[in-house]
Amino acid sequence: MLLDKLCQLDNAHAYTAAAISTNVMDLGPVTLNTTRDLGAGEPLYLSILITTTVAATGGASTTVFTLESDDNTSLSSATTHWTGQSIAKATLVAGYWYAKAVPLPAGDYQRYVGIRMTPTTNDWTSGAVSAWIHAGRFDTTVYASGVSNNV
Repeated sequence: MLLDKLCQLDNAHAYTAAAISTNVMDLGPVTLNTTRDLGAGEPLYLSILITTTVAATGGASTTVFTLESDDNTSLSSATTHWTGQSIAKATLVAGYWYAKAVPLPAGDYQRYVGIRMTPTTNDWTSGAVSAWIHAGRFDTTVYASGVSNNV
């Protein structure tokens, strides 16, 4: 799997309420079309990892992440391209893969792409998420710094 810093939507983003990703990917201006086919020619994938366990003050609530695109960086009138499952906050512990190499759906993506986290209640007191769009096979094998994997 190849990761590109510009395709990283969140890096341990501490969510406490409904919000969009800290990085909204800019696919660049186009001259004739207002949309583009993201990943045309090579499949792209979305991964979302819970990096800090979610804690909340309220009772049972759930959270949904969506992948969206819009013509503005605030994603204020966004088109939703993918919607994840509604997951109970108790499930969102550090190391939980909310989405693991989910193929990006085909479609017309507008210039700016990001994710949105929407809890049923805005009562998160802690919890952080990392998310990115990537190409290639997904492998969760982690190697220590300086160790060769003979690739």
